[in-house]
Amino acid sequence: MRKPLLYLLAGSAISTLALSAANAADLPRPAPPAPIIAAVPVFTWTGFYAGVNAGWGWRNDDSQSVVLTPGPGTPGLAGTLLFNNNDDGGFTGGAQIGYNYQIGSFVIGLETDIQWADTNQNQNVAFVPGPGFVGTFTPGVFESNAPEWWGSLRARLGFAIDRVLIYGTGGLAYTDDTTGWALGGGVEWALPVNWLGSSAVTFGVEALWLSFDDDNNNGDRRAGTFLPAAGGAVDVFRPVSGGNDNDFWVARAKLNFKFGTY
Repeated sequence: MRKPLLYLLAGSAISTLALSAANAADLPRPAPPAPIIAAVPVFTWTGFYAGVNAGWGWRNDDSQSVVLTPGPGTPGLAGTLLFNNNDDGGFTGGAQIGYNYQIGSFVIGLETDIQWADTNQNQNVAFVPGPGFVGTFTPGVFESNAPEWWGSLRARLGFAIDRVLIYGTGGLAYTDDTTGWALGGGVEWALPVNWLGSSAVTFGVEALWLSFDDDNNNGDRRAGTFLPAAGGAVDVFRPVSGGNDNDFWVARAKLNFKFGTY
């Protein structure tokens, strides 16, 4: 009598366990936690930057033929001074620093730079004596008076398309002895790197027109020496001019390191 009862209890327990397992299998399983996705930072042009640049600067000489008549500068001598009229041009390079602030797609900023310019090409001159003047002219060589260095302080206004910035710029320009203005524009690309602890590196190209006030610096006006056939050398001088042509173009590439906001 006792064994059948034990068998019955054991069977009931097994049945209960099987039924519980089946019911547990039918219950919904909890969903796995959603993966954590870090937000990708949005690039902005806001921040300070500093960098270097290199390019080419050139201008057109304004030296024209000059007819000389006997006077204080050329006593008893008449003729024509002929200049070579070559364009001055050469390497220009330097450094810049500035700050940009982005509002929506618009970027405003301020930039200052200082540049060295290899545009100090010398000019040669020839002298054609007037009728009745016979002799030999020994030409002198004098500087073109192009600035050897220049700088600027300019505002910038641009439109950003993600990592591309198209902008115009303008402001004050200066050299060692005169001031003027600068006007131009350019385009910059933000590269996918962050060298030297910067938040971004940008590369750009820029063109500027620089116009400086006349400096009235005529320097040494001696153009050469004329030796008449009868003897007695005469120094030949350029006339005093009201100023010099100090307008020129600059085309350059720029590399900037941006610091601060991503």
